[in-house]
Amino acid sequence: MKFAWIDLRTVAGPQLEAVLAAAVHARVHGVVADRPEVLAGLPPTVTKVLLGNQIPADHEGVDLVTTEVTDAEQLDRLIAERHSGAVFVEVRDDRTLKLACVAAANLPYTIVSFVDPTKIPLEIVIAAADGAKGQLICVVSDLEEAGIVLDVLEHGSDGLMLAPRDATDVFSLARLLEAGTRDLELSTLTVESIEHNGLGDRVCVDTCSHFEEDEGILVGSYSSGFILCCSETHPLPYMPTRPFRVNAGALHSYVLGPDNRTNYLSELHSGSVTLAVNAEGKTRRIVVGRAKLESRPLLTIRAQSPEGVAVSLTLQDDWHVRVLGPGGKVRNVTELQPGDELLGYIATDKRHVGYPIGEFCKET
Repeated sequence: MKFAWIDLRTVAGPQLEAVLAAAVHARVHGVVADRPEVLAGLPPTVTKVLLGNQIPADHEGVDLVTTEVTDAEQLDRLIAERHSGAVFVEVRDDRTLKLACVAAANLPYTIVSFVDPTKIPLEIVIAAADGAKGQLICVVSDLEEAGIVLDVLEHGSDGLMLAPRDATDVFSLARLLEAGTRDLELSTLTVESIEHNGLGDRVCVDTCSHFEEDEGILVGSYSSGFILCCSETHPLPYMPTRPFRVNAGALHSYVLGPDNRTNYLSELHSGSVTLAVNAEGKTRRIVVGRAKLESRPLLTIRAQSPEGVAVSLTLQDDWHVRVLGPGGKVRNVTELQPGDELLGYIATDKRHVGYPIGEFCKET
């Protein structure tokens, strides 16, 4: 679980009380200060971290005292002493990068600040700390950098340390850490009919990620139900595989994205974010590289959930367009018959501009 430390050392005086209140309310993991009295009064749910050049001998009530590490001999001594506090390393060259790597691999808490704006040094430290029991905390300058650091090497640092401008930054950082995708409970849908529609516009969604063989995206004509559309990961006759692509459906269709939001397929564009879903309902965020709209013959699948919820999906009428059945079985849409089983997702929410809303809405 990723966590955040809020650094109060540079927070302006008028903002300090509001930032502290926000840190407690947002349940951030820790608060960092250079004076113990600033940390006094914080609840035991917050880790109180003291970091500074002149730490007073009396620091009662502080959970972690941080030592700045500047040379290998000092670091070796801390490791030999089984140092239980935190260490801080400013990475500015190869020598200090090595210090950060050794600290992260051997000590319980390592705070790292990088002078280099690239993320190559961070990648090296993350790799060095892989499998270590300690926690790696990366100093970030703003929320945009925080989002980038979380995804470095598909792992990111364990924690982020941010000096907020105000309370809004604290809440935004907390939301960023909570922005992981939840698993979905997929349903087994039964095909009721297949109808050939003639010419219409369909969308191929090309992403910036490779899909696994049992992954796709959830698409449907109704906000109440979606069918799991397969990627072009599996071999096709006459053409190479495109493991980044889903031939997803007609332009009007809903696609299920993160945070229980939907978009029309026609709204997706380069840089959009949507949701990859596998046959077990595991999900992950994926970035759209391109949405390709072309006119093609279409067909409509009508299916039903075990609870009797109607699901509809209009796709390109072509054998190489596929959907997924239970167990990740690949089904070519032109070979579907009434009674065949597909994987889908039943949503209880109606939609207004993609947001779930509890209102009456009937779709046919």
